Amino acid sequence: MAVTVLIKRKVVPENESLLIELYREMRGSALNQEGYIGAETLKRVDQTGEFLIVSKWRHIDDWSKWLVSKERRAYQKRIDTLTNAETKFEIYVH
Repeated sequence: MAVTVLIKRKVVPENESLLIELYREMRGSALNQEGYIGAETLKRVDQTGEFLIVSKWRHIDDWSKWLVSKERRAYQKRIDTLTNAETKFEIYVH
């Protein structure tokens, strides 16, 4: 069953461009992951520095493998240096 993962992050305003570049890199890496369908990045217009990533996966297991992968965790570590709040994940089924 396909899943959509909503990933919410708050970034320090001066780090927005760096965060967007990391998203592009991470998305490129995710393309090589089994079950990855695609993603889009949305910037909230009424709250400075808030981003929503809508990531789609063929199955929850595919997302789960990516979530704990060494590669994704390395990206998360880099992202954490740019953000001022914990990343939040919400998973929905289709």
